[in-house]
Amino acid sequence: MPFFDRREAGRRLVERLRPFRGPETVVLGLPCGGVPVAYEVAAALRLPLDIAVVRRLAAPGSHQQAFGAVAEGAVRVVDHEQVRRALIDPAEQSRVERIAREAVRNDSARFRAGRDRLSIAGYTAVFVDDGVTTGATARAACALARARGAARIVFATPVGACRPILELSAHADHVVCLETPALFHTLGQWYRHFDPVPPALVSELLDRASGQRAAAPAARFPPR
Repeated sequence: MPFFDRREAGRRLVERLRPFRGPETVVLGLPCGGVPVAYEVAAALRLPLDIAVVRRLAAPGSHQQAFGAVAEGAVRVVDHEQVRRALIDPAEQSRVERIAREAVRNDSARFRAGRDRLSIAGYTAVFVDDGVTTGATARAACALARARGAARIVFATPVGACRPILELSAHADHVVCLETPALFHTLGQWYRHFDPVPPALVSELLDRASGQRAAAPAARFPPR
């Protein structure tokens, strides 16, 4: 297990992400597990932190198997080959997508709690998650960045399965991954402590990061 917990994983990502630091860089964590990792990166590099709310589309009867993901702003990424292999009919696909979109709306309202999202138009968007298994949510995050006008997209994660990480290079300008083990079964096997991240912690970290922005010169951060 190369990582003690998400916080330690975030600290280890910092040096690899330092070259992307600049006055026009924003860090975005993928809730819930990616936010503690992203917080460590943003705090160490003194960058603003926001979230990118994304939900995977799980194949019926197999939570580990995803056929795509949806994100804020009506972003949708679907692996049609996976839909075919999993024998997902159109009605079931629509049902799964509808539930996921509702979850995205609810999560966005809960985590932002009245805070406007940070603009990433013309900025370098550094997306951070605690790991990549299928790559579906990572691809959706990159599509979200393109839709919102990001000038450069960086996707960073402590650990990921080899093939999805390689495929991400077609969606992000830069992919940073510390570990790509040949045998990748579950994400939790690469952390000593991998407890679920409660939504309250996500909100707390965003509040803490927002307070740090308020204490810094306003010109350093992107307009809302």
